[in-house]
Amino acid sequence: MNFKHRGNPLFDDLENIIEHTQDIWGSMHNARIFITGGTGSFGCWLLESFAWANDKFKLNAKVLVLTRNIESFVKKVPHLANNLSIDFYEGDVINFKFPDFKFTHIIHAATDTSGKLKKENPILMFDTIVKGTRRVLDFAVFCEAKKMLYISSGAIYGKQPFDITHLSEDFNGSPDVLNSSYTYGTGKRVAEHLCSLYSKKFNFEIKIARCFAFVGPYFPLDSHYAIGNFIGNGFNGDTINVKGDGTPYRSYLYASDLAIWLWTILINGKTCYPYNVGSDKDLTIATLADTVANIFKTPLKVKISKLSKKNDKAERYVPSIDRAKQELGLNVNINLEKAIKKTINWHKNFNNES
Repeated sequence: MNFKHRGNPLFDDLENIIEHTQDIWGSMHNARIFITGGTGSFGCWLLESFAWANDKFKLNAKVLVLTRNIESFVKKVPHLANNLSIDFYEGDVINFKFPDFKFTHIIHAATDTSGKLKKENPILMFDTIVKGTRRVLDFAVFCEAKKMLYISSGAIYGKQPFDITHLSEDFNGSPDVLNSSYTYGTGKRVAEHLCSLYSKKFNFEIKIARCFAFVGPYFPLDSHYAIGNFIGNGFNGDTINVKGDGTPYRSYLYASDLAIWLWTILINGKTCYPYNVGSDKDLTIATLADTVANIFKTPLKVKISKLSKKNDKAERYVPSIDRAKQELGLNVNINLEKAIKKTINWHKNFNNES
């Protein structure tokens, strides 16, 4: 797939990223960046935007991507795998052998959020998050990196109280450490603490992005994320089945905005000072299902599996993004309806080109 062709769905997205990040790339001339998780959804967007900026601004920058399966990534996105500014290094984030190079920047995005792993092997999930972060931090010291971005999660806050509509970074709640269903959030919380310890001891900048929910190209349509599943239903012409009563509130940030936010936090964010990353435009899962259903040319049926109880309070997972807006000038540039349409169009093109 030629991503530099104006007719490709990612062309406008990548140009939009450049428009909103052009002031930060000046500091990336001759940069050497090490990325974990570079073959996942977040990683693909970081690589897409890096390659675009590197070419546009003649940065002479390079990226080395840690991956467990190079061949799989080559099949998935050959245009990135064959980009001359992107190299690959095979290994597992928990125990990879340190490459003998110096790097200016590290982005640690490797994590496994799968519901299956959390249910079947929470210890492995916890080890991947905590031991993997420790290994990356040790490598950051070894390779004398100046800046590191840690991709954390809104899950570190634990269950959002019913009376708080939007979680701010100052909220002091935490996951229930005795409940295995909170393994992911607990692991991310411990990893953030490790980042703080290393930053203070070894005196390098570590930026923290607490990520919520997203939609866009490269994000899966067959995992445990409602919006992806709903879009997947649309492609199959299926009824959208809402698991539960549809009352929980969520919000979704489009992938190009995600890339804008992550690069900006890496370069301009404060050290060990977390920023929520997501949209503050909340809606219920039932409303989301209706929104997706109506975007397809042949509107889909929506089925809600459970009736809500009158006295039940709606669950929420929605960030406050005032800190990112006010201190870094970040915004939600793509509204949800447009984000869904762009995601649908990309998947149509991707499947046709694959």
